[in-house]
Amino acid sequence: MTGVAGRADGERVLRDLRELATFGAFKTGVHRPTFSAQDMAARRWLCGKLVEAGLEASIDGIGSVFGLSRGPGSKVLTGSHLESQNEAGWLDGALGVIYGLEAARALGGGVDVAAWCDEEGHFGSFIGSRFFLGLLPDDEIDRLGNRYDERPLRGVLAEVGLAGVPRRQIEPGRYKAYCEAHIEQGDTLESGGLRIGVVTAVVAIWQYRLVATGEQNHAGTTSMARRRDAGLALTRLLGEIDRRFPAIAGPRSVWTCGRITLEPGAPSIIPGRAEALFQLRDADPAVLDRLQAELMALVEAANQEGRCPVALEVMSQSRPARMDEGLQALIEAAAEERQPGCSLRMPSGAGHDAQYLARVMPSSMLFVPSIGGISHHWTENTSDSDIAFGAEVYVDAVRRMLG
Repeated sequence: MTGVAGRADGERVLRDLRELATFGAFKTGVHRPTFSAQDMAARRWLCGKLVEAGLEASIDGIGSVFGLSRGPGSKVLTGSHLESQNEAGWLDGALGVIYGLEAARALGGGVDVAAWCDEEGHFGSFIGSRFFLGLLPDDEIDRLGNRYDERPLRGVLAEVGLAGVPRRQIEPGRYKAYCEAHIEQGDTLESGGLRIGVVTAVVAIWQYRLVATGEQNHAGTTSMARRRDAGLALTRLLGEIDRRFPAIAGPRSVWTCGRITLEPGAPSIIPGRAEALFQLRDADPAVLDRLQAELMALVEAANQEGRCPVALEVMSQSRPARMDEGLQALIEAAAEERQPGCSLRMPSGAGHDAQYLARVMPSSMLFVPSIGGISHHWTENTSDSDIAFGAEVYVDAVRRMLG
């Protein structure tokens, strides 16, 4: 299907995605960190595509790309992000931006397109969408830096030519809805033989730092009876968390220890300090509260029973974002019209810009399958047929949102 007014052109979507994947190409994926030369080139490329689609295009002073529809009336806002995780996939974020571009081309008006800056968090947390909504104050911008090399955000904005460029913020009354498309980043759709995920909520992420303090000493001359091994104390606690949580978790709760650091980290030294970064994810606040209460109780029990005190620090706690019920129904109807029984309502286990847009306007998300459930890796992929089908459903859903 090519060039039919009001409908998605799947071949055009695939061509755009493949061309976009040449910016920072890495194996079968991309390496396109925020504000890298490859990322900025991709942003300029997108501006050209938006102009071709008849939109007013710009890169604002925080790095987000906007394509604004001309003419009167309220709009539907679409989009996602362009930057990638390191050595990651070609569709994460890019798919939603190109779907938004395709909706603007196919529907001929009423659709704005955004490529939000730094959803992947190289410099902060959703800095593009947060600034757009007035949730990123200047003093926080002053504090932000690259998480890998600590370069200040202000300095990098100057390096890429964005210092002094106006930053766009939401225009009151302009939007009736927000719709974001994304690969699922899991295997629920693929394993169920389904083609479209209708997102019900974006989960909250609660992050913690656990620190056990012991006594650094010689690994060969310190008896087991007198040791205060911080590493052992921390790993025992993590094992107890993993043993206890399943009984109180929700059906889609997940928890992860993403990093353990032992100090001084030498093979012949008993660790005197051990640190773990730990997180919980769920869309139900009651489940999150229950898991946190159990975590605190387990830390307290470890401190009563063990020889190495453990400190628990709450690092961040986002809140779940519910997607609009009416918009969910429109996405579902667009999918069912094309293939009955092909869609599933499901929460998103990953964070997305939609969780912030939902604070100020009715918001929605559409998922397409991820082959093997793989994401944040260069082997991430979705079949051409599912990409094209998802574009058809997405454009039709946006058309329904426009009314």
